[in-house]
Amino acid sequence: MMLKFITSLLVLASFAAAEAASPKPSTSPHAKRGGPSQRAKPSPEGPGTSGCTYTFIVPQQHLTGPICLNTRSPVSHNSINQSELQVMHQEMREQQQQIEDLRQMVEVDGSVLNEVKILRKENHNMNSRVSQLYTQLLHEIIQKKDNSLEFSQLENKVLNVTAQVLRLSSKYKELERKYTALSLILNNQSHTLSELEQLCTVHCLGHQQQLKQAPGEPPLVAVIPNSLNSSNNRSKSLVSGNEILKDQVYSMAQDRLKRTEQPPPTTIPMVTTKTAGPWKDCLQALEDGHQSNGIYLIKPTTISRLMQVWCEHEEGPGGWTVIQRRQDGSVNFFRSWESYKQGFGNIDGEYWLGLENIYWLTNQDNYKLRILMDDWQGRRVFAEYDDFRVEAEGDFYRLRLGHYHGNAGDSFSWHNGKQFTTLDRDRDLYSGNCAHYQKGGWWYYTCAHSNLNGVWYKGGHYRSKYQDGVYWAEFRGGAYSLKRVVMMICPNQILL
Repeated sequence: MMLKFITSLLVLASFAAAEAASPKPSTSPHAKRGGPSQRAKPSPEGPGTSGCTYTFIVPQQHLTGPICLNTRSPVSHNSINQSELQVMHQEMREQQQQIEDLRQMVEVDGSVLNEVKILRKENHNMNSRVSQLYTQLLHEIIQKKDNSLEFSQLENKVLNVTAQVLRLSSKYKELERKYTALSLILNNQSHTLSELEQLCTVHCLGHQQQLKQAPGEPPLVAVIPNSLNSSNNRSKSLVSGNEILKDQVYSMAQDRLKRTEQPPPTTIPMVTTKTAGPWKDCLQALEDGHQSNGIYLIKPTTISRLMQVWCEHEEGPGGWTVIQRRQDGSVNFFRSWESYKQGFGNIDGEYWLGLENIYWLTNQDNYKLRILMDDWQGRRVFAEYDDFRVEAEGDFYRLRLGHYHGNAGDSFSWHNGKQFTTLDRDRDLYSGNCAHYQKGGWWYYTCAHSNLNGVWYKGGHYRSKYQDGVYWAEFRGGAYSLKRVVMMICPNQILL
């Protein structure tokens, strides 16, 4: 288009120059009248000519364009140039309009080009950012794969350790069973030895004048007194792994040592035979003449299982079997289901006899429950229930209580008929686990009016996020942790 436009301009210029160079008739008034601008001069003629010759002086014209030679006649040339000039003017106007349109288009195209450049630059930046994000994402994916691999390896290690722990636990339980069987054999042997010693003593009475031997020795008693010589002796009497049981062999060794150190008397008194146990409960031990508080070996009639308990003979008429004691906070009572089932603690201190042992004890006869409670100001109260027993483990040791009487207030009947709950065995009726909030194991409901297996706080009033102290709601309230608590049972045949 630009080439065509330039060609048109050249043609138009050539026509304009030709028109400017062509002669035109003078229309000046001076020329018509023969004015001063046109002077007539004589012109020489050749010989034989006559007349005058004139010379005209034409005004000088300034040419601004190219000069073209026109060989055509003036009349026809002039008429053609006029028509073509008009056409060329029209074409020039159209081409000027096209030039303006092209200029506008160029301006628009320039702005569009600038926008395209800007978009290209932004596109380049965006591509760089996308590449960076892709690299980062790829790095994170690789890192997560590595983390997942490490996690799976750790998980496998945990599973292996768990399997080892389970194997060790099964071995430990089997060792406990073997130890229990051996303890039973040793106790049976000690009982047999005691009977043989009694028979030997009776047979020796007929030969007392000839032999002049020592009088009959007292029978073996499975009672360990409170005043042992040292804490080392006490630690020797405990069985490793379960502090509730005692080693009867050590007790027999002590009795034999005392017998060998006694000098032979001059006379032989009458022998009063007493059973050496085990007894079915502390009341039977009391009836056999053992009236001192201490650790006794008992065996319920409903099972061939030996257990050691603390017998309390100074409270009331005596014969109480202690199943729980809190007094100094030395034992942690926030334990698992298995711990509460088997029992834990020290029999001469803080301890829990064990739900399984309590079940076998309370289901061999009709028992009552007495709870002694001391506050930090020296006040002692009690709560007693004329019937107390727990169901088997299949019913989660459900609590069965009788009627209440005492001066502490009834905070235990609210738990009657409820199953036992620990942190790992939730059997309460609360939406959460009451053992988590009360920090113990108990016959929780929603949650508790009493919590004798809670946290032992020193000083009474305690500040905690939850009511987790050793409390009896009817005595000093739920925000007061008692100083001393003893739970003990006795057959109903003893009347207060």
